[in-house]
Amino acid sequence: MKKFMFAAALAASTMLGSASSALAQGKTITLCWAAWDPANALVELSKDFTAKTGINMKFEFVPWPNFADRMLNELNSKGRLCDLMIGDSQWIGGSAENKHYVKLNDFFAKEGIKISDFLPATVEAYSTWPKGSTNYYALPAMGDALGWTYRKDWFGRPELQAEFRQKHGRELAPPKTWTELKQIAEFFQNREIDGKKVYGAAIYTERGSEGITMGATAALYSWGFRYENPQKPYQMQGFVNSPDAIEALDFYKSLFKCCTPPGYTNAYMQEGLDAFKSGQVALQMNWFAFFPGLFKDPNVGGDKIGFFVNPAQKAEGSTLGGQGISVVSYSQNQPEALAYIKWFADPEVQKKWWALGGYSCHKAVLNDPNFAKSAPFAADFLKAMGNVKDFWQEPSYAQLLQAMQRRLHDFVVADRGTAKEALDSLVQDWTKVFKEDGKI
Repeated sequence: MKKFMFAAALAASTMLGSASSALAQGKTITLCWAAWDPANALVELSKDFTAKTGINMKFEFVPWPNFADRMLNELNSKGRLCDLMIGDSQWIGGSAENKHYVKLNDFFAKEGIKISDFLPATVEAYSTWPKGSTNYYALPAMGDALGWTYRKDWFGRPELQAEFRQKHGRELAPPKTWTELKQIAEFFQNREIDGKKVYGAAIYTERGSEGITMGATAALYSWGFRYENPQKPYQMQGFVNSPDAIEALDFYKSLFKCCTPPGYTNAYMQEGLDAFKSGQVALQMNWFAFFPGLFKDPNVGGDKIGFFVNPAQKAEGSTLGGQGISVVSYSQNQPEALAYIKWFADPEVQKKWWALGGYSCHKAVLNDPNFAKSAPFAADFLKAMGNVKDFWQEPSYAQLLQAMQRRLHDFVVADRGTAKEALDSLVQDWTKVFKEDGKI
């Protein structure tokens, strides 16, 4: 299999190096990803690839709630639907060890693709396995992190500014800490604005996939949360359930209890977007990937919306989103799929990717002196990507994630037990998984 992969890489580079039209004129490759705004931007961008190479593109986009199940089943069954996969960062370990993805080191070297041209945090998160190695199974494709939006027009009302200043002794402005964020959420909770009752914050509480984990870790990271002892891998006791972690989880629950819309017990990306777009909330937690679309929204976009990076508390940290793009090892069109990787890595293509609404990870885009001013959320995106933290990327990540989803939701939403009990139980759950994996 390794010989075949290397041969495919060499074949692709040879074809690209000569006439691109020689690459199977009229052939079609399929790219698989989630169904969301950036995917639509990629469809538009990929028209340039077809024009340059003569290779047609098909796309298989699956809604986020079903994305992992659908695509992981495809990989585990060694299906041939996808030639290219933009898979979640957490999949990289399992996909590498199970040989679902083509290892790209030789291809990068042959084609002169420098992985160092991409933001280090995205290379670490989206491309490498094992962590800390130089084994690359993806090219960073879609940088993303958890950020926040707020109703800038509400914040700017003189009467609300005066009332907030009198109550808290500071300006009504984007929060620097989670304590300030909660004060703002409490200020708006059940307030009447323009004849309509509004609420404080839309945060993640969803249990079925990854929602509450992505939301709660935004708070946990801001209290300095670690998954393990940095000096001893898989030693979780005293780290996952540290006093600061317990305090952070208690805080996240208090924010859920005080300041979310009624019935907001199973909410993730779409529910947050709906709450913000319909004018229900002053604050919204969501991925930067949605911010271009929100800025263009006719009802809450433009001058009405503002953006801010995940607040600090005892530390700085943002929950990592985003994905890398990989060649599926079961593809029968590997030369053409590799040709797409080479094309996508080009700095000029990456600049257009950002312009269309994708989040480039290429330094040629992000280090441009004008990047921070290129969009109202660009500077915050840069800051967020400089302090991102990610969930486990172990091959058993699904079991690890299910355990955290259950423990967090039971405590935050269902009022079962204490934060300490939830995190103590989580350490036990994860210890069992890693023992079964032979890691401890």
